[in-house]
Parts: sequence; structure tokens; C-alpha cells
Amino acid sequence: MDIDVQDKNDVRIITVNSKSLDASNVGEFKSLIMPQLDSEDRVVLVLTNLEFVDSSGLGAFLSCMRKVTSSGGVFKLAELHSTVRSLFELVRMHRVIEIYNTTDEAIAAF
Repeated sequence: MDIDVQDKNDVRIITVNSKSLDASNVGEFKSLIMPQLDSEDRVVLVLTNLEFVDSSGLGAFLSCMRKVTSSGGVFKLAELHSTVRSLFELVRMHRVIEIYNTTDEAIAAF
């Protein structure tokens, strides 16, 4: 599990560099990402490389969103693989977390 972090226009952009997020690596994902969310009020999580997510992965995204929004921030997702986006729509998480086609669209929506 690997993530890339950059800041652009006062937005923390975190790119997940893994093909899957499931029970086998969700702990590692949380340990990498949670410190990156501290005191951030505008976060975009880029999921270009992610092709598979299970329920523990979905729960991890909700945990990230809660951490950011608990202090009044906004958490968004961008560049979801079609299978991952279908899963988000199937479980209706797209109604809870904003999803954008591109990172630039997500940043512009702030």
C-alpha cells in the first residue's frame, strides 16, 4: 500500500496507489492516510489505480470522511475506476461522499 500526497490551491490531494482496498490491507491504508487528514479542511482522495474495494474498504472511506467533516471540512473522491464507482452507486455511498470524474473538477467544486 502506498499513497502520494500533495497540496494544490489549499486542497490536500491524496492518491491511493493500490489495486485493491480490502480486509487484508485496510489497516495499513488507515495508518497511512489518517495522519494526512489531521487539520485538513479540504481533501480529495484520488482513486485512479483502485480496482477493487470490499466492505472494510468502504468503511475506511467513511472513516476518512468523518474525520475531515467532524471539524467542518469537506471530503471528496475523484477518478474512480468504473467497478469501484458502480459499487459506490450500488450501496448508495455516492449520496454520502461527493464523487468527481477528475481531480481538477473536485478542486474546482470547493
